[in-house]
Amino acid sequence: MDLNRRKFLTYVGTGMTALTFASTGLSALAPKVAAADKGRESLFGYENRASKIDFKPIAPTTADELVLPTGYTYDVVAAYGDVINKKGDTFGFNCDFTMYLPIQGSQRGLLLVNHEYTNPLFVEGPVVGSYTAKQIESLLYNQGLSIIEVYHDPKTKEWKMDTNSKYARRISGLATFQLTGPAKGTASVNGATKVQGTFANCSGGATLWNTVLSCEENWETTASRAGLDTTHYGWVVEVDPFDKEDQYFKPRKHTALGRFHHENCAMGLSKDRRVVVYSGDDKAGACVYKYISKGKYNEAKGKENSKLLEDGTLYAADMEKGVWVALTIDAVIEAAKGNQALLNKFKTQADVLVNAHDAAILLGATPTDRPEDVEISPIDNSIFIAHTNNTSKGNFHGHITRFFETGADLGSLTFTYEIFAAGGTQSGFSAPDNLDFDRHGNLWTVTDISTSSLNKGTYEPFKNNGMFVIPTTGTEKGQAFQFASGPVEAELTGPWFTPNQKNLFLAVQHPGEQTKDINNPTSMWPHRKGDTMPRPSVVVIKGF
Repeated sequence: MDLNRRKFLTYVGTGMTALTFASTGLSALAPKVAAADKGRESLFGYENRASKIDFKPIAPTTADELVLPTGYTYDVVAAYGDVINKKGDTFGFNCDFTMYLPIQGSQRGLLLVNHEYTNPLFVEGPVVGSYTAKQIESLLYNQGLSIIEVYHDPKTKEWKMDTNSKYARRISGLATFQLTGPAKGTASVNGATKVQGTFANCSGGATLWNTVLSCEENWETTASRAGLDTTHYGWVVEVDPFDKEDQYFKPRKHTALGRFHHENCAMGLSKDRRVVVYSGDDKAGACVYKYISKGKYNEAKGKENSKLLEDGTLYAADMEKGVWVALTIDAVIEAAKGNQALLNKFKTQADVLVNAHDAAILLGATPTDRPEDVEISPIDNSIFIAHTNNTSKGNFHGHITRFFETGADLGSLTFTYEIFAAGGTQSGFSAPDNLDFDRHGNLWTVTDISTSSLNKGTYEPFKNNGMFVIPTTGTEKGQAFQFASGPVEAELTGPWFTPNQKNLFLAVQHPGEQTKDINNPTSMWPHRKGDTMPRPSVVVIKGF
């Protein structure tokens, strides 16, 4: 199998490279790396040279199209309602996170896709009072996960979906999930050991043992409409896309990683080989978290390593002091002394995990401006965090923060940080959201300007939401170059490269979201013949 990001992070986390110069900055580090590895094409799959921008940046636009630089094209591989397998399962709504898992290198593989939420106008139909049983079923079915098989057709040069795949299936709000970790079976989750389904699936991440983590974000609306227990949602979900019917690796929710509005998960290894998982809580005034396992990763154990996500410590970042604060029941009880309401709320570690945000704030963690995607740099183990914005505090355009763990060790409990890039007209982007890295170490980000705010007021210069490339090394470090512009009222999400970096999967979420009359949509993207409505879709961008 091609060397991919998960394998690279394994190498970095175990100290197999000498990339421990986070405090010096990447501009100083890059020449040292190049000199040490001179003559080789790549460093664990990443080119060891300064950033490289291979395209002519585009200008902001309001076009109802996915606009790309000259020389790049895209194929739509799956859109809302498309049949994905022989059983007749259909692709869900509002696709978000994508992750490609190779079957035949970069030519064929599984694509896991998250589905974040629905729009009743396009999915459930008119709601009169409360939801009907049929509407609840549609609401839950069209969220969750789609697992599809995709391939590059050598004859047509197009990417297509293979609906005969033995792996293709849906894991939705109607599925059964196991709970793991400290909250399982406790009063904090009303005694549940199994729960119904997953929904509000935003972004996600890869594990070191080739499963996928999917993150439940804004679960409240769906849980309320469906009459479900809210404590069963807001967790990190783990699935194995290659387990055809979930026979051997049951879908699970890891309570040890805490319950909050998870945007994504980024996994790596500490220097002593403990699993570390970073995650942001996507709301204004929320915190940045990381989990460190008690046990150590053993590659030979394969998927048994999943148990490392059941026993460990959850931390939240105190950015003023530069420390990771352990969210433990003992610490919470000490901090809550004299406040009976809090003492009644927090009695066990399970209570701390179910109410992670409240515990973090109580213990002095820093409330921030909507921390969304968190990613670990493949170059130096620094942590990039997209803080989308916080309009109530006057931060309309957001910024990207970069944490430097002490000693470049993901297991460290101290760190420093910088503002790597700030949104605004001076940079050309606003409201950064999902992040990814290419082989040059460039940071790719998509933007999440609220649909109701697009092309208005302070957001007018940015036009439609887009995708940008920001070098992390060299003379252009921190500068943003626009690579894509989304259709009308859409948001671009979930960028993920194939192993050879020649194709980029990308989700186009909620085109035409402000439509009021289904017969007069504000967007008709992806403009497929026979479509009568806009359809959230996953595309493959070609031309790299």
